[in-house]
Amino acid sequence: MDAEPSMASIGALIGSPARAAMLALLFDGRALTATELSQAAGVSAATASEHLGKLVSGGLLLCEKHGRHRYYKLAGDEVAEALEPLIHLVRHKPAPVRQVSSEQKLIRCARLCYDHMAGALGVSITTAMVDQGYLRLRDRHYDVTSRGEMFFFELGIDLEVLRKTRRQFAPQCLDWSERKPHVAGALGAAITDLAFSLKWIERTKHRRIIKLTDLGREQLEEKLGIKP
Repeated sequence: MDAEPSMASIGALIGSPARAAMLALLFDGRALTATELSQAAGVSAATASEHLGKLVSGGLLLCEKHGRHRYYKLAGDEVAEALEPLIHLVRHKPAPVRQVSSEQKLIRCARLCYDHMAGALGVSITTAMVDQGYLRLRDRHYDVTSRGEMFFFELGIDLEVLRKTRRQFAPQCLDWSERKPHVAGALGAAITDLAFSLKWIERTKHRRIIKLTDLGREQLEEKLGIKP
């Protein structure tokens, strides 16, 4: 009984097209102003303020004030990891065949889901780590194997530090475009941070789309046998 009102309130929050648009824009983990969010949602500043107030009160967004501006961001990684998989549910309905835009192709290829890699790139990296014996699936999470411990150590990722954080270590995140899981949580974020720092991936003009560099292609083939 207690869970039902909670789920209903979340459903009401994300059921508004404007609020859904705002949440989706924040899936890459960065913070935006109310003005930026209102423009993306196609609503007035006053309407955006009302929507944002509800999202903050509902625990889905955080608001931080810097100078004269208020910045809004997702309340945590668990929000993105819970909401993004919902996108794939609506795609089960038959839809008219239409040409896929170049932007849609790119976001399906490689994107950020809050702070970890998603799309075909994120799924291929996760699948390769499982195939190589570095990760092992357990329930809806990934365990790092003994081989994986050495693999991540050589990459420079400190697993013990990640395990001590309050965040889930390596949960599965169902990829809405690939319909397959990719690794999320603290480990997924650490892999993505490393890829950015080593210039394997880079941001694009689109907030969520990321690009695999030539160096990244070489390294993924060398370390995981992936040929993107």
